[in-house]
Amino acid sequence: MIIVYTPAGGEPEQYDAAVLKVSEAAIVQRTVDMKWQQILQGLEEDDLEAMRGIVWVIKKRSNPSLRFGEFDPGVTEMTTRLSNAEVAAYVDNAFASPDKDPDLTREMVAGVLLARMPALAVDPDHARALIEARAKDPKEAAPTPADTESPPAGPSSPSPTSNGPAASTSDSSPTSSTSPLPSSTTSPSATSTS
Repeated sequence: MIIVYTPAGGEPEQYDAAVLKVSEAAIVQRTVDMKWQQILQGLEEDDLEAMRGIVWVIKKRSNPSLRFGEFDPGVTEMTTRLSNAEVAAYVDNAFASPDKDPDLTREMVAGVLLARMPALAVDPDHARALIEARAKDPKEAAPTPADTESPPAGPSSPSPTSNGPAASTSDSSPTSSTSPLPSSTTSPSATSTS
C-alpha cells in the first residue's frame, strides 16, 4: 500500500509501506500499539494511526530526531492507494473469474474494475491501461496465419509487470514461437524481455 500524504499547502508525498525494514515495522507497532497485521488492515481502511506511524518512521530516515508527537498531520492529509504491483495482482485475480464462472464475461469484469480501480490506485492511468489490456479475450488474441504476415497495428499495451507501455511479447506477436518463420525466434525483438 502507498500512503499519499499531502501536507496543507504542499505537494503530495508517497510512502510505500512495503519498503519498511523489520526494525522499522517493530517501531511502528510499539508506537501505535497495533500488531503488524492490524496495521496492514488499517491501511486498507485509511486508519489514521496506521498511516501516521508508517509515514513518520519513513520520515525518520532523513530526520532521525523527528518525534512521533511532532508529526501530526491533519485528518484529511493522508490516504492510501494501491501500488502498481497490487493493482496488477488484483486485476489478474479478477480476470481469472470468467474462466471459473461462465456467467461472468471479461467485459463485465472490466466494467466493474474500470468503475472502481482507478480511484484506488496510486497511478490511475496505469490501472486503466492494465484493465483495458486484460479485457481483451485471449482467444481473440491468438494468431491466425493471416495475422503472422504483418504486425498488429496500434500502440503497444503495458506489459503485466511494467509501469508503462512496452513492446508486445505476447503470443499474438509476429515474433512469438507460433510464427512460421524460424529465423524470427533468434531476432533481438524475440529475445528481449520486459
